[in-house]
Amino acid sequence: MTTQPQNKNQGAATSPATVAAARQTATSRGTTTVADGVVAKVAGIAAQDIPGVYALGGGAARALGSLREAVGQKDLTQGVSVEVGQTQVAVDVTLVVEYPHPLQKVAEDVRDAIYAAVEDVVGMEVTEVNVSITDIHIASDESEEKQASHKRVDDEQDGQREARVS
Repeated sequence: MTTQPQNKNQGAATSPATVAAARQTATSRGTTTVADGVVAKVAGIAAQDIPGVYALGGGAARALGSLREAVGQKDLTQGVSVEVGQTQVAVDVTLVVEYPHPLQKVAEDVRDAIYAAVEDVVGMEVTEVNVSITDIHIASDESEEKQASHKRVDDEQDGQREARVS
């Protein structure tokens, strides 16, 4: 028997215990519960491994991700949203593609990788993977930004050196 993924907005009457019970796989030897975050993390790891994927998430999510990385943490679920039912999963992923990779090919590769990873690692059927490409990354933009920030730092240091000498 297959079920549709649970809708996040199904109503407030659903308790966390009921939701967790819906994700449990029962066997004669016990149950296995897979949290939504685990499914999202597996999908995020699969998407990041695809050539042409520069980053996951929209602008705000990437800004928060940069802050997390600065303190030594990385959010592998950034840009990934999942809806998990008893046996099925639906995934939405937002990404930034590196120029000049073909956008449709990257989207298809991400979709295929998420299907394979979730079905192999988590053991649940994937009903759909929706890919949203929100930006394209051009390598020269990054190098210009880095050069500009290094120039600002150098200028500030020169100003400090001059102030000490005066």
